[in-house]
Amino acid sequence: MKRVALILLAGVFALVSVVASAQTRMFVRGTITSLDGDVLSVKSRDGKDLKVNLAPKFGVRYAKALTLADIKPGDFVGPASRKRADGTLEAISVQVFTPDRRGQVPEGHTPWDLEPGSLMTNATVSGMVAASNGRDLTLDYKGGTQKVHVPQGVPIFTALPGDRSMLVPGAYVVIGAQVAPDGTLSAAGGTVSKDGVKPAN
Repeated sequence: MKRVALILLAGVFALVSVVASAQTRMFVRGTITSLDGDVLSVKSRDGKDLKVNLAPKFGVRYAKALTLADIKPGDFVGPASRKRADGTLEAISVQVFTPDRRGQVPEGHTPWDLEPGSLMTNATVSGMVAASNGRDLTLDYKGGTQKVHVPQGVPIFTALPGDRSMLVPGAYVVIGAQVAPDGTLSAAGGTVSKDGVKPAN
């Protein structure tokens, strides 16, 4: 009897584990079409109509444009990048995190979905040198270092605290959403455009 109970218990734990692992994460990038209560409708950049269930305390941040000159050693940044023909990294866009995001945004060098084959490096700027048509950043994170070339003209932005009143039709939004097994999307926060400045990551 005890053996049967243990087997059943193991089955329950396995089921819970499967359900938990079935929760995946995806980035919703697109234009807001409506906000109905806690349901945000977005026309994604690939033309899909998506609905995202917002948490009651959904955190809103808005994008503010920066320049290369605003990036300083010691800044915590997140450049999305692509590999060049010689294997070096070239930024597609750069987010400069506000100090309160350090420790909240995970450090590291990982695959990204901004474009096929893109990468993301959340790290601290430990060095920077002038380079042809831009700057080369040395980025340190727990477990590694990367060098990323940031060309002139690449979108650079930071995300500042905002509120739900910014979630209006026509605004561009980037949301890290959780995907339930049934395909339902939910999210605790996101970044929205302001004054024509889009969150570029």
